[in-house]
Amino acid sequence: MTIKNGALKAIGDTTVLITGASGGIGAAIAERFASVGMNVVIHYMKSHEKANEVARRCMVYSGKVMTVSADLRSKEQIERMREKLENHGMKPDILVNNAGLSHYGLLSDVSEAEWDEVMAVNVKGTFLCSQAFMPHMISQRYGRIVNVSSVWGICGASCEVLYSTTKGGINAFTKALAQEVAPSGVTVNAVAPGAVDTPMLDHLDEGEITSLEEEIPAGRLARPDEISSLVYFLALPESGYINGQVISPNGGWVT
Repeated sequence: MTIKNGALKAIGDTTVLITGASGGIGAAIAERFASVGMNVVIHYMKSHEKANEVARRCMVYSGKVMTVSADLRSKEQIERMREKLENHGMKPDILVNNAGLSHYGLLSDVSEAEWDEVMAVNVKGTFLCSQAFMPHMISQRYGRIVNVSSVWGICGASCEVLYSTTKGGINAFTKALAQEVAPSGVTVNAVAPGAVDTPMLDHLDEGEITSLEEEIPAGRLARPDEISSLVYFLALPESGYINGQVISPNGGWVT
């Protein structure tokens, strides 16, 4: 249950929007929230069929499920998405900013266009979505924003300077916005996973994956459901005193 204007709001009346939810961590997050009966909005940009597959898995539960497409680099498209959700009675009480692009390569090889694109999706998209959906949370004096960051936003990574920069920006955004909206009953936290078994690691071959697992004290990659469980916990009413935190589930890889 969530709290609206000081009163309890039933799980079935609670709506969560997950950006970039057509696969990987985003899909796991959508299914986790759907499993308790919340209304789930699955955002995607181009992966229409994959988003529908996630929606079908969510529909076995009791909450409403909706898919919506938007380019998160565009304020206009985000505003249209917000209006569409409102027209369907799906104002998000919880926003999970999960959408993001990865980038692997030497900084000297990064083009200006690549820099702008990854920054626009990862950082600007988080900013625009938070700005668009905060007013409803503030007006009802309850809301949760959870930003999906990365362990590289904490410690950085060679050959991932661009990606690390965007995630470091998200971490700073999280800490600052948390202070701004805390008086309105809204919390903002970030989950910064280590290596997770998703297609984002497809650029690594089998040997590189094995070497990576050997570096991690837990001896394995994280499962998407392990990340989604932490996101879900941070969205609970009971987590209201956890605010402005960057929590990194990484198997002891970075402490």
